[in-house]
Amino acid sequence: MFSKFSRRFFHLSCRTRNVRVRFAPSPTGYIHLGGLRTALYNFLFAKANNGQFILRIEDTDQKRLVPGAANQLEMDLDWMGLSPDESPMKNGTFGPYTQSERLCLYNQFVVELIKSGHAYHCFCSERRLEFVKKEAIREGAIPRYDNRCRQLSSSQVEEKKQHGMTSCIRFKLSSLEEPLQDLVYGDVDRNAVLHEGDPVIMKQDGYPTYHLANVIDDHLMGITHVLRGTEWLVSTAKHVLLYKAFGWHPPRFAHLPLITNADGTKLSKRQDDIRLDYFRSQGFYPEAIIGLLCLVGGGFSSSIDIQQNLHSLPELAKSFNLGCVTTHSGRLDMTRLDNFNRLALQNRISQPEKMDEMRKQLSHLVYENIPNSSIDKEMLQDASLLKVLHWASSEGRIHLLRQLTDPHMGFLWSSQRNPIISKIDPSTARNVIVRVVEILNQYDRIEKKEVSAMLRQIALEHNLKVNEVMKLMRSSLTGLKEGPPVSEIIEILGPKICSCRLVSSLNLIV
Repeated sequence: MFSKFSRRFFHLSCRTRNVRVRFAPSPTGYIHLGGLRTALYNFLFAKANNGQFILRIEDTDQKRLVPGAANQLEMDLDWMGLSPDESPMKNGTFGPYTQSERLCLYNQFVVELIKSGHAYHCFCSERRLEFVKKEAIREGAIPRYDNRCRQLSSSQVEEKKQHGMTSCIRFKLSSLEEPLQDLVYGDVDRNAVLHEGDPVIMKQDGYPTYHLANVIDDHLMGITHVLRGTEWLVSTAKHVLLYKAFGWHPPRFAHLPLITNADGTKLSKRQDDIRLDYFRSQGFYPEAIIGLLCLVGGGFSSSIDIQQNLHSLPELAKSFNLGCVTTHSGRLDMTRLDNFNRLALQNRISQPEKMDEMRKQLSHLVYENIPNSSIDKEMLQDASLLKVLHWASSEGRIHLLRQLTDPHMGFLWSSQRNPIISKIDPSTARNVIVRVVEILNQYDRIEKKEVSAMLRQIALEHNLKVNEVMKLMRSSLTGLKEGPPVSEIIEILGPKICSCRLVSSLNLIV
């Protein structure tokens, strides 16, 4: 097993090499948090070592392709700030970057493997393979192909072809003599392949399997390091054997620990609530999602605090260290995502260059969620929107922008129209409201402390309890029984809008 010292020494040695890494998703669905963490760590490792980050689309499983998923994958990476240096959209000197456009290459290399005796035609039917599997299970053995077609002579192969029999191509597994080291997990069982049957590397439809295509592409694209999910750890020896069969030097491998749901169950592409487009539609920001992903798997030196704070991608890259990646699985804690998005929202509101976009988004949300006829258009003026944004973020009241249009925040955008029931008799209640309006009309803007002083004075003038006056104001302005302090409500709405609402409420007092 690598010591922490040797793993971190390797991290430093990478800086002297031309590092090239790749993120190679299959477009059989849209990217979720597991795949996104793999992309993030590849990106950070590349940038930490002045290297290149490549996006390659592995679409050899044609039956499971989702239309549009490949393009969406790249657009999602761009939105996250993880833009690849080379990709199907950007292209580059090692393209094409979509495997279905590289079939001729795979065919050439398969022929090479057959000629060198490292691969062979397999004519076994699905029915026979299913029989072999069931027999193994019945006998309590590990289900695997029995390598039956490995013994076929070249003349027997030609004879079967002439009879129109279809075949796939299998790779001959053998023992791996040299030690196999993973940059995260250390020693890897190099003899695990001996418990497997020879794997298919070219399917009957002419498309390669993952095992063949990723080895060929990683070599031809000059990939120096393969960072991928731990589910591929058991296949590493198989891939190294393929490299040896071609006479190529394999890249360094680093397998990233599993991410699970909060309850410890495995993530699935069928889970809508872990897909990136779900979080994006809910209003979560890229930096918050990245903050969450950095918590599951380690990989960062103690120079930055990833537990409580958000960091830019350059800051994360500077601190990223494969020697700090853990080997145990990490559970997603979605409450941390809420906290990170609250920080992201506060950071964006504090940046003048992003305020115009924030105002537009909030205005759109209001029109989308509040009945148009009841909206106080004055609240959609730039100054009012800016005031609301600062108010909402100052105390961490929200973690999503859309929460500003939730029912309990509806008072921000429209006046209430329901009957007002107060412990104060109707005549006195109207007098109180008229008095508040008189004072508010003297202000262009008013602060919380001024509001509190005003309402205390008015309560004294009318021989009322301050709490009674506060409740009357809350009902008249918002129609709510609970919510933010009345002084804050009047401050955030402003004297003009409050006066208009209070005058309108006079006829609602019963």
